[in-house]
Amino acid sequence: MRDYAETIGFLGQWGRFQQIVFFSLVATIMPNGFGAFTLVFLTDTPSHHCLVSGINLTEDWRKSVIPIKEVDGKQELSRCSRYRLDVVRNLSAQGYIPGRDVNLTDLEEEGCVDGWSYSKDIYESTIVSEFDLVCSNQWKQPFTSTVFFVGGLLGSFLSGQLSDRYGRKPVLFAALALQTVFTFAQVFSGSWIMFLIILFINGLGQMSNFVAALVLGSEVLTGKVRVLYSSLGTCLGFAIGYMILPLLAYFLRDWKSLSLALSLPCVAYVPFWWLMPESPRWLLSRGRVEEAEAIIRTAAKWNKVQAPRIIFEDCGMKKTLSFPFDFPRFTMIVGYYSLSFNTAQLHENPYISCFISAVVEIPAYISSWMALLYLPRRLSVILTLVFGAVPLYLIQLVPDDLSNLALALEMLGKYSITTGSSLMFAYTAELYPTVLRNTATGISNTVSRIGSCIAPLLLSLGMYYKYLPYIILGSLAVVAAFAALFLPESFKKPLPETIEQMQRRER
Repeated sequence: MRDYAETIGFLGQWGRFQQIVFFSLVATIMPNGFGAFTLVFLTDTPSHHCLVSGINLTEDWRKSVIPIKEVDGKQELSRCSRYRLDVVRNLSAQGYIPGRDVNLTDLEEEGCVDGWSYSKDIYESTIVSEFDLVCSNQWKQPFTSTVFFVGGLLGSFLSGQLSDRYGRKPVLFAALALQTVFTFAQVFSGSWIMFLIILFINGLGQMSNFVAALVLGSEVLTGKVRVLYSSLGTCLGFAIGYMILPLLAYFLRDWKSLSLALSLPCVAYVPFWWLMPESPRWLLSRGRVEEAEAIIRTAAKWNKVQAPRIIFEDCGMKKTLSFPFDFPRFTMIVGYYSLSFNTAQLHENPYISCFISAVVEIPAYISSWMALLYLPRRLSVILTLVFGAVPLYLIQLVPDDLSNLALALEMLGKYSITTGSSLMFAYTAELYPTVLRNTATGISNTVSRIGSCIAPLLLSLGMYYKYLPYIILGSLAVVAAFAALFLPESFKKPLPETIEQMQRRER
Protein backbone atom coordinates (compact mmCIF):
# COMPACT_ATOMS: atom_id res chain seq x y z
CA MET A 1 0.00 0.00 0.00
CA ARG A 2 1.38 3.43 -0.88
CA ASP A 3 1.80 6.01 1.84
CA TYR A 4 -1.56 6.87 3.44
CA ALA A 5 -0.77 10.60 3.72
CA GLU A 6 0.09 10.68 0.01
CA THR A 7 -3.10 8.79 -0.86
CA ILE A 8 -5.39 11.31 0.86
CA GLY A 9 -3.26 14.31 -0.08
CA PHE A 10 -6.12 15.69 -2.19
CA LEU A 11 -7.95 16.57 1.06
CA GLY A 12 -5.31 19.09 2.10
CA GLN A 13 -4.11 19.31 5.69
CA TRP A 14 -6.31 21.97 7.30
CA GLY A 15 -9.78 21.89 5.81
CA ARG A 16 -13.08 21.94 7.65
CA PHE A 17 -12.90 18.18 8.26
CA GLN A 18 -9.47 18.35 9.91
CA GLN A 19 -10.47 21.37 11.99
CA ILE A 20 -13.53 19.59 13.40
CA VAL A 21 -11.51 16.46 14.20
CA PHE A 22 -8.67 18.50 15.74
CA PHE A 23 -10.73 20.64 18.09
CA SER A 24 -13.25 17.92 18.99
CA LEU A 25 -10.48 15.55 20.06
CA VAL A 26 -8.70 18.29 22.01
CA ALA A 27 -11.96 18.96 23.87
CA THR A 28 -12.36 15.27 24.81
CA ILE A 29 -8.90 15.30 26.42
CA MET A 30 -9.73 18.11 28.86
CA PRO A 31 -11.30 15.78 31.51
CA ASN A 32 -7.93 14.09 31.91
CA GLY A 33 -6.42 17.37 33.07
CA PHE A 34 -8.79 17.87 35.96
CA GLY A 35 -9.37 14.15 36.49
CA ALA A 36 -5.71 13.30 37.09
CA PHE A 37 -5.12 16.04 39.63
CA THR A 38 -8.46 16.19 41.44
CA LEU A 39 -6.76 14.08 44.08
CA VAL A 40 -4.47 17.02 44.89
CA PHE A 41 -7.51 18.58 46.57
CA LEU A 42 -9.57 15.49 47.40
CA THR A 43 -6.74 13.85 49.35
CA ASP A 44 -5.09 16.92 50.85
CA THR A 45 -4.73 16.78 54.63
CA PRO A 46 -6.20 19.77 56.53
CA SER A 47 -4.62 20.91 59.80
CA HIS A 48 -6.05 18.76 62.58
CA HIS A 49 -5.76 17.77 66.22
CA CYS A 50 -7.56 15.49 68.64
CA LEU A 51 -11.21 16.27 69.22
CA VAL A 52 -12.04 17.46 72.72
CA SER A 53 -15.73 17.95 73.35
CA GLY A 54 -18.48 17.22 75.84
CA ILE A 55 -16.37 17.68 78.99
CA ASN A 56 -16.28 20.45 81.58
CA LEU A 57 -12.84 22.12 81.56
CA THR A 58 -11.60 25.56 82.51
CA GLU A 59 -10.55 27.78 79.62
CA ASP A 60 -6.85 27.36 80.51
CA TRP A 61 -7.08 23.57 80.44
CA ARG A 62 -9.12 23.55 77.25
CA LYS A 63 -6.32 25.49 75.56
CA SER A 64 -3.64 23.22 77.01
CA VAL A 65 -5.17 19.75 76.57
CA ILE A 66 -3.42 19.30 73.18
CA PRO A 67 0.40 18.96 73.52
CA ILE A 68 2.71 21.28 71.62
CA LYS A 69 5.11 19.48 69.25
CA GLU A 70 8.00 20.73 67.14
CA VAL A 71 7.58 19.97 63.42
CA ASP A 72 10.21 21.16 60.92
CA GLY A 73 11.46 23.67 63.47
CA LYS A 74 7.98 25.08 64.14
CA GLN A 75 5.80 24.75 67.23
CA GLU A 76 2.34 23.38 66.47
CA LEU A 77 -0.46 21.43 68.15
CA SER A 78 0.03 17.67 68.20
CA ARG A 79 -1.95 16.00 65.43
CA CYS A 80 -2.24 12.54 66.93
CA SER A 81 -2.24 12.82 70.71
CA ARG A 82 -3.72 14.67 73.67
CA TYR A 83 -3.21 14.61 77.42
CA ARG A 84 -5.33 11.98 79.15
CA LEU A 85 -8.75 13.54 79.57
CA ASP A 86 -9.58 11.83 82.83
CA VAL A 87 -6.40 13.27 84.41
CA VAL A 88 -6.97 16.71 82.87
CA ARG A 89 -10.59 16.71 84.06
CA ASN A 90 -9.54 16.02 87.66
CA LEU A 91 -6.82 18.68 87.61
CA SER A 92 -9.26 21.20 86.15
CA ALA A 93 -11.90 20.37 88.76
CA GLN A 94 -9.35 20.87 91.56
CA GLY A 95 -8.48 24.35 90.28
CA TYR A 96 -4.91 23.66 89.18
CA ILE A 97 -3.56 25.95 86.48
CA PRO A 98 -1.55 24.35 83.62
CA GLY A 99 2.05 25.54 83.34
CA ARG A 100 2.01 27.06 86.84
CA ASP A 101 0.73 24.36 89.16
CA VAL A 102 1.24 21.44 86.78
CA ASN A 103 4.22 20.66 84.53
CA LEU A 104 2.49 19.59 81.31
CA THR A 105 5.44 17.48 80.12
CA ASP A 106 4.84 15.18 83.12
CA LEU A 107 1.30 14.33 82.04
CA GLU A 108 0.53 11.07 80.26
CA GLU A 109 -0.68 11.30 76.66
CA GLU A 110 -3.26 9.26 74.76
CA GLY A 111 -4.36 8.93 71.14
CA CYS A 112 -7.29 10.68 69.49
CA VAL A 113 -9.83 8.16 70.79
CA ASP A 114 -12.76 10.53 70.16
CA GLY A 115 -11.73 11.47 66.63
CA TRP A 116 -10.23 14.66 65.22
CA SER A 117 -11.08 18.29 64.74
CA TYR A 118 -10.16 19.51 61.24
CA SER A 119 -9.42 23.07 60.23
CA LYS A 120 -11.79 24.56 57.67
CA ASP A 121 -9.55 27.49 56.75
CA ILE A 122 -8.80 25.98 53.33
CA TYR A 123 -11.26 23.11 52.80
CA GLU A 124 -14.77 22.45 53.99
CA SER A 125 -13.96 18.76 53.69
CA THR A 126 -11.67 16.30 51.91
CA ILE A 127 -11.75 12.51 51.91
CA VAL A 128 -9.02 12.72 54.57
CA SER A 129 -11.32 14.57 56.96
CA GLU A 130 -14.36 12.56 55.78
CA PHE A 131 -12.81 9.15 56.50
CA ASP A 132 -10.12 10.15 59.07
CA LEU A 133 -7.10 9.18 56.94
CA VAL A 134 -4.63 10.55 59.50
CA CYS A 135 -2.23 9.32 62.20
CA SER A 136 -2.33 5.49 62.21
CA ASN A 137 -4.40 5.63 59.00
CA GLN A 138 -2.11 8.12 57.29
CA TRP A 139 -0.84 5.43 54.89
CA LYS A 140 -4.29 5.36 53.30
CA GLN A 141 -3.83 8.85 51.88
CA PRO A 142 -1.02 8.08 49.38
CA PHE A 143 -2.48 4.60 48.87
CA THR A 144 -5.71 6.19 47.63
CA SER A 145 -3.85 7.99 44.85
CA THR A 146 -1.93 4.83 44.00
CA VAL A 147 -5.18 2.85 43.57
CA PHE A 148 -6.44 5.49 41.14
CA PHE A 149 -3.29 5.20 39.05
CA VAL A 150 -3.37 1.40 39.16
CA GLY A 151 -6.80 1.73 37.58
CA GLY A 152 -5.27 4.01 34.96
CA LEU A 153 -2.50 1.48 34.35
CA LEU A 154 -4.97 -1.37 33.78
CA GLY A 155 -7.19 0.89 31.68
CA SER A 156 -4.28 1.83 29.43
CA PHE A 157 -3.49 -1.82 28.78
CA LEU A 158 -7.08 -2.89 28.14
CA SER A 159 -8.00 0.15 26.06
CA GLY A 160 -5.03 -0.44 23.76
CA GLN A 161 -6.10 -4.03 23.10
CA LEU A 162 -9.77 -3.11 22.69
CA SER A 163 -9.03 -0.13 20.48
CA ASP A 164 -7.03 -2.17 17.98
CA ARG A 165 -9.81 -4.78 17.95
CA TYR A 166 -12.99 -2.69 18.01
CA GLY A 167 -11.83 0.73 16.87
CA ARG A 168 -10.51 3.98 18.29
CA LYS A 169 -13.84 5.77 18.46
CA PRO A 170 -15.84 3.30 20.64
CA VAL A 171 -13.01 3.03 23.16
CA LEU A 172 -12.64 6.82 23.34
CA PHE A 173 -16.31 7.31 24.22
CA ALA A 174 -16.42 4.30 26.55
CA ALA A 175 -13.52 5.81 28.52
CA LEU A 176 -15.30 9.19 28.67
CA ALA A 177 -18.44 7.45 29.95
CA LEU A 178 -16.46 5.66 32.68
CA GLN A 179 -14.94 8.94 33.86
CA THR A 180 -18.30 10.71 33.88
CA VAL A 181 -20.35 8.02 35.64
CA PHE A 182 -17.82 7.10 38.32
CA THR A 183 -16.69 10.64 39.10
CA PHE A 184 -20.37 11.29 39.81
CA ALA A 185 -20.66 8.04 41.80
CA GLN A 186 -17.81 9.08 44.12
CA VAL A 187 -20.16 11.56 45.74
CA PHE A 188 -22.21 8.71 47.23
CA SER A 189 -19.28 6.87 48.84
CA GLY A 190 -20.24 5.89 52.38
CA SER A 191 -16.82 4.56 53.37
CA TRP A 192 -13.18 4.74 52.36
CA ILE A 193 -13.33 1.22 50.86
CA MET A 194 -16.35 2.14 48.75
CA PHE A 195 -14.63 5.34 47.62
CA LEU A 196 -11.52 3.32 46.73
CA ILE A 197 -13.47 0.85 44.56
CA ILE A 198 -15.27 3.62 42.68
CA LEU A 199 -12.02 5.55 42.29
CA PHE A 200 -10.32 2.49 40.81
CA ILE A 201 -13.06 2.08 38.18
CA ASN A 202 -12.86 5.82 37.50
CA GLY A 203 -9.13 5.34 36.92
CA LEU A 204 -9.83 2.77 34.20
CA GLY A 205 -11.14 5.60 32.03
CA GLN A 206 -8.39 8.02 33.07
CA MET A 207 -5.77 8.33 30.31
CA SER A 208 -7.53 5.60 28.27
CA ASN A 209 -9.43 8.27 26.39
CA PHE A 210 -6.21 10.31 26.12
CA VAL A 211 -4.43 7.42 24.38
CA ALA A 212 -7.41 6.66 22.14
CA ALA A 213 -7.78 10.34 21.20
CA LEU A 214 -4.03 10.68 20.62
CA VAL A 215 -3.92 7.71 18.26
CA LEU A 216 -7.17 8.61 16.49
CA GLY A 217 -5.95 12.13 15.76
CA SER A 218 -2.48 10.89 14.74
CA GLU A 219 -4.07 8.55 12.20
CA VAL A 220 -6.68 10.92 10.78
CA LEU A 221 -4.49 14.03 10.53
CA THR A 222 -1.39 14.27 8.35
CA GLY A 223 1.79 16.33 7.91
CA LYS A 224 2.56 19.23 10.22
CA VAL A 225 -1.02 19.25 11.49
CA ARG A 226 -0.48 15.74 12.85
CA VAL A 227 2.67 16.87 14.66
CA LEU A 228 0.84 19.94 15.99
CA TYR A 229 -2.04 17.80 17.26
CA SER A 230 0.12 15.02 18.75
CA SER A 231 2.16 17.47 20.78
CA LEU A 232 0.67 20.91 21.35
CA GLY A 233 -2.99 20.07 20.65
CA THR A 234 -3.45 17.08 22.94
CA CYS A 235 -1.33 18.49 25.72
CA LEU A 236 -2.95 21.92 25.64
CA GLY A 237 -6.32 20.20 26.05
CA PHE A 238 -4.88 18.46 29.10
CA ALA A 239 -3.38 21.71 30.43
CA ILE A 240 -6.65 23.64 30.03
CA GLY A 241 -8.43 21.01 32.12
CA TYR A 242 -5.58 21.18 34.64
CA MET A 243 -5.93 24.99 34.94
CA ILE A 244 -9.72 24.79 35.30
CA LEU A 245 -9.34 22.46 38.29
CA PRO A 246 -7.93 24.93 40.89
CA LEU A 247 -10.47 27.55 39.84
CA LEU A 248 -13.35 25.15 40.47
CA ALA A 249 -11.74 23.83 43.65
CA TYR A 250 -11.34 27.38 44.99
CA PHE A 251 -15.10 27.98 44.83
CA LEU A 252 -16.14 24.41 45.71
CA ARG A 253 -14.19 23.52 48.84
CA ASP A 254 -16.22 20.46 49.72
CA TRP A 255 -14.90 17.30 48.03
CA LYS A 256 -18.37 16.04 47.10
CA SER A 257 -19.35 19.31 45.42
CA LEU A 258 -16.06 19.33 43.49
CA SER A 259 -16.54 15.74 42.29
CA LEU A 260 -20.08 16.51 41.19
CA ALA A 261 -19.02 19.64 39.31
CA LEU A 262 -16.25 17.79 37.48
CA SER A 263 -18.55 14.99 36.35
CA LEU A 264 -21.35 17.06 34.82
CA PRO A 265 -19.45 18.78 31.93
CA CYS A 266 -18.54 15.40 30.45
CA VAL A 267 -22.19 14.90 29.44
CA ALA A 268 -21.59 17.61 26.81
CA TYR A 269 -19.44 15.16 24.84
CA VAL A 270 -22.42 13.00 23.78
CA PRO A 271 -23.04 14.97 20.52
CA PHE A 272 -19.37 14.50 19.61
CA TRP A 273 -20.18 10.89 18.67
CA TRP A 274 -21.78 12.13 15.46
CA LEU A 275 -18.94 14.53 14.67
CA MET A 276 -16.03 12.16 15.23
CA PRO A 277 -14.99 9.74 12.47
CA GLU A 278 -13.39 6.36 12.98
CA SER A 279 -9.74 6.12 11.95
CA PRO A 280 -9.56 5.29 8.21
CA ARG A 281 -6.11 3.81 8.78
CA TRP A 282 -7.54 1.41 11.35
CA LEU A 283 -10.46 0.47 9.06
CA LEU A 284 -8.00 -0.30 6.28
CA SER A 285 -5.94 -2.46 8.64
CA ARG A 286 -9.12 -4.49 9.30
CA GLY A 287 -9.91 -4.81 5.60
CA ARG A 288 -12.93 -2.48 5.84
CA VAL A 289 -12.04 -0.49 2.73
CA GLU A 290 -15.54 0.72 1.88
CA GLU A 291 -16.02 2.29 5.33
CA ALA A 292 -12.61 3.98 5.12
CA GLU A 293 -13.43 5.38 1.67
CA ALA A 294 -16.83 6.61 2.91
CA ILE A 295 -15.12 8.64 5.65
CA ILE A 296 -12.62 10.14 3.20
CA ARG A 297 -15.39 11.01 0.74
CA THR A 298 -17.33 12.72 3.53
CA ALA A 299 -14.16 14.61 4.41
CA ALA A 300 -13.79 15.64 0.77
CA LYS A 301 -17.33 17.09 0.81
CA TRP A 302 -16.62 19.00 4.02
CA ASN A 303 -13.39 20.35 2.53
CA LYS A 304 -15.10 21.05 -0.82
CA VAL A 305 -12.64 19.03 -2.90
CA GLN A 306 -13.15 16.23 -5.43
CA ALA A 307 -12.20 12.70 -4.35
CA PRO A 308 -10.82 10.26 -6.95
CA ARG A 309 -13.04 7.38 -8.13
CA ILE A 310 -10.85 4.82 -6.31
CA ILE A 311 -9.03 6.05 -3.22
CA PHE A 312 -7.43 2.95 -1.68
CA GLU A 313 -6.19 0.41 -4.21
CA ASP A 314 -4.23 -1.91 -1.91
CA CYS A 315 -4.92 -2.28 1.75
CA GLY A 316 -3.02 -5.45 2.55
CA MET A 317 -1.40 -5.23 5.99
CA LYS A 318 0.30 -7.92 8.00
CA LYS A 319 -0.11 -8.11 11.70
CA THR A 320 2.25 -9.40 14.34
CA LEU A 321 2.86 -8.84 18.01
CA SER A 322 4.91 -6.08 19.53
CA PHE A 323 6.04 -5.62 23.10
CA PRO A 324 7.24 -2.06 23.62
CA PHE A 325 9.15 -1.03 26.71
CA ASP A 326 10.17 2.52 27.33
CA PHE A 327 12.26 3.33 30.39
CA PRO A 328 12.68 7.03 29.43
CA ARG A 329 8.91 7.43 29.27
CA PHE A 330 8.49 5.60 32.59
CA THR A 331 10.99 8.00 34.16
CA MET A 332 9.22 11.05 32.75
CA ILE A 333 5.85 9.90 34.09
CA VAL A 334 7.33 9.29 37.56
CA GLY A 335 8.84 12.77 37.51
CA TYR A 336 5.80 14.46 36.04
CA TYR A 337 3.30 13.14 38.57
CA SER A 338 5.67 13.43 41.52
CA LEU A 339 6.36 17.09 40.80
CA SER A 340 2.70 17.78 39.97
CA PHE A 341 1.37 16.17 43.15
CA ASN A 342 3.97 18.05 45.16
CA THR A 343 2.32 21.32 44.13
CA ALA A 344 0.36 21.51 47.39
CA GLN A 345 3.69 22.20 49.12
CA LEU A 346 4.86 24.98 46.78
CA HIS A 347 2.76 27.79 48.24
CA GLU A 348 0.72 28.34 51.39
CA ASN A 349 -2.37 28.44 49.19
CA PRO A 350 -2.81 25.05 47.40
CA TYR A 351 -5.07 26.62 44.75
CA ILE A 352 -2.31 29.02 43.70
CA SER A 353 0.21 26.17 43.83
CA CYS A 354 -1.86 23.99 41.51
CA PHE A 355 -2.47 26.86 39.08
CA ILE A 356 1.27 27.69 38.95
CA SER A 357 2.06 24.06 38.23
CA ALA A 358 -0.55 23.99 35.45
CA VAL A 359 0.62 27.24 33.83
CA VAL A 360 4.22 25.95 33.67
CA GLU A 361 2.97 23.27 31.29
CA ILE A 362 1.99 25.75 28.57
CA PRO A 363 5.58 26.76 27.60
CA ALA A 364 6.59 23.11 28.05
CA TYR A 365 4.08 21.97 25.44
CA ILE A 366 5.11 24.73 23.06
CA SER A 367 8.74 23.62 23.47
CA SER A 368 7.69 20.02 22.79
CA TRP A 369 5.94 21.04 19.58
CA MET A 370 8.99 22.98 18.38
CA ALA A 371 11.27 20.04 19.21
CA LEU A 372 9.05 17.66 17.25
CA LEU A 373 9.18 19.97 14.24
CA TYR A 374 12.93 20.61 14.15
CA LEU A 375 14.93 18.15 16.29
CA PRO A 376 15.59 14.39 16.06
CA ARG A 377 13.50 12.45 18.55
CA ARG A 378 16.37 10.78 20.42
CA LEU A 379 18.20 14.08 20.92
CA SER A 380 15.01 15.75 22.20
CA VAL A 381 14.38 12.99 24.74
CA ILE A 382 17.98 13.03 26.02
CA LEU A 383 18.05 16.83 26.36
CA THR A 384 14.77 17.00 28.31
CA LEU A 385 15.93 14.27 30.70
CA VAL A 386 19.31 15.90 31.35
CA PHE A 387 17.87 19.39 31.79
CA GLY A 388 15.22 17.91 34.08
CA ALA A 389 17.79 16.14 36.27
CA VAL A 390 20.12 19.10 36.88
CA PRO A 391 17.68 21.43 38.76
CA LEU A 392 16.37 18.48 40.81
CA TYR A 393 19.89 17.76 42.03
CA LEU A 394 20.52 21.46 42.76
CA ILE A 395 17.43 21.91 44.97
CA GLN A 396 19.15 20.28 47.96
CA LEU A 397 21.95 22.89 47.79
CA VAL A 398 19.57 25.84 48.19
CA PRO A 399 19.52 27.43 51.70
CA ASP A 400 16.21 27.35 53.55
CA ASP A 401 15.87 31.13 53.40
CA LEU A 402 15.89 31.07 49.57
CA SER A 403 12.61 29.23 49.14
CA ASN A 404 11.77 31.12 45.92
CA LEU A 405 14.96 29.81 44.30
CA ALA A 406 14.03 26.25 45.31
CA LEU A 407 10.57 26.81 43.83
CA ALA A 408 12.10 28.11 40.58
CA LEU A 409 14.37 25.04 40.32
CA GLU A 410 11.46 22.67 40.92
CA MET A 411 9.38 24.41 38.27
CA LEU A 412 12.34 24.31 35.86
CA GLY A 413 12.61 20.57 36.47
CA LYS A 414 8.88 20.14 35.88
CA TYR A 415 9.05 22.25 32.71
CA SER A 416 11.72 20.00 31.24
CA ILE A 417 10.10 16.73 32.33
CA THR A 418 6.71 17.91 31.00
CA THR A 419 8.31 18.82 27.68
CA GLY A 420 9.75 15.32 27.43
CA SER A 421 6.49 13.64 28.48
CA SER A 422 4.57 15.55 25.82
CA LEU A 423 6.89 14.69 22.95
CA MET A 424 7.04 11.04 24.06
CA PHE A 425 3.30 10.66 23.40
CA ALA A 426 3.77 11.74 19.79
CA TYR A 427 7.04 9.80 19.47
CA THR A 428 5.45 6.54 20.65
CA ALA A 429 2.57 6.88 18.17
CA GLU A 430 5.13 7.35 15.36
CA LEU A 431 7.05 4.15 16.11
CA TYR A 432 4.38 1.50 15.67
CA PRO A 433 2.29 0.37 12.66
CA THR A 434 -1.41 1.03 12.29
CA VAL A 435 -2.48 -2.55 12.99
CA LEU A 436 -0.83 -2.37 16.42
CA ARG A 437 -0.53 1.34 17.10
CA ASN A 438 -3.12 1.58 19.85
CA THR A 439 -2.10 -1.72 21.44
CA ALA A 440 1.58 -0.72 21.39
CA THR A 441 0.84 2.79 22.64
CA GLY A 442 -1.43 1.31 25.32
CA ILE A 443 1.21 -1.17 26.49
CA SER A 444 3.91 1.50 26.50
CA ASN A 445 1.53 3.76 28.42
CA THR A 446 0.79 0.89 30.81
CA VAL A 447 4.47 0.43 31.61
CA SER A 448 4.92 4.17 32.11
CA ARG A 449 1.77 4.30 34.29
CA ILE A 450 3.66 2.24 36.86
CA GLY A 451 5.49 5.51 37.40
CA SER A 452 2.27 7.35 38.25
CA CYS A 453 1.41 4.58 40.76
CA ILE A 454 4.82 5.01 42.39
CA ALA A 455 4.69 8.82 42.52
CA PRO A 456 2.52 9.21 45.69
CA LEU A 457 4.68 6.68 47.54
CA LEU A 458 7.88 8.32 46.29
CA LEU A 459 6.74 11.68 47.65
CA SER A 460 6.10 10.11 51.06
CA LEU A 461 9.86 9.36 51.29
CA GLY A 462 10.28 13.08 51.95
CA MET A 463 9.11 12.37 55.50
CA TYR A 464 12.46 10.67 56.15
CA TYR A 465 14.70 13.03 54.18
CA LYS A 466 13.28 16.14 52.57
CA TYR A 467 15.36 15.93 49.38
CA LEU A 468 15.26 12.16 48.84
CA PRO A 469 12.45 12.28 46.21
CA TYR A 470 14.40 14.86 44.19
CA ILE A 471 17.60 12.79 44.32
CA ILE A 472 15.76 9.67 43.16
CA LEU A 473 14.00 11.53 40.33
CA GLY A 474 17.25 13.14 39.17
CA SER A 475 19.08 9.79 39.20
CA LEU A 476 16.30 8.09 37.23
CA ALA A 477 16.47 10.87 34.64
CA VAL A 478 20.22 10.42 34.16
CA VAL A 479 19.88 6.65 33.68
CA ALA A 480 16.95 7.16 31.29
CA ALA A 481 19.00 9.61 29.22
CA PHE A 482 21.54 6.84 28.55
CA ALA A 483 18.74 4.38 27.76
CA ALA A 484 17.32 6.84 25.21
CA LEU A 485 20.44 6.34 23.06
CA PHE A 486 18.99 2.97 22.02
CA LEU A 487 15.58 4.25 20.89
CA PRO A 488 14.77 4.10 17.15
CA GLU A 489 14.55 7.37 15.22
CA SER A 490 11.29 8.50 13.54
CA PHE A 491 12.09 12.14 12.70
CA LYS A 492 10.72 13.15 9.27
CA LYS A 493 9.57 9.60 8.54
CA PRO A 494 5.98 8.60 7.62
CA LEU A 495 3.85 6.62 10.05
CA PRO A 496 4.46 2.89 9.42
CA GLU A 497 1.45 0.92 8.20
CA THR A 498 2.99 -2.56 8.55
CA ILE A 499 5.39 -4.39 10.86
CA GLU A 500 7.84 -4.69 7.96
CA GLN A 501 7.96 -0.90 7.55
CA MET A 502 8.62 -0.51 11.28
CA GLN A 503 11.40 -3.10 11.26
CA ARG A 504 13.19 -1.44 8.35
CA ARG A 505 13.82 1.62 10.51
CA GLU A 506 17.22 2.15 12.07
CA ARG A 507 17.60 0.39 15.42
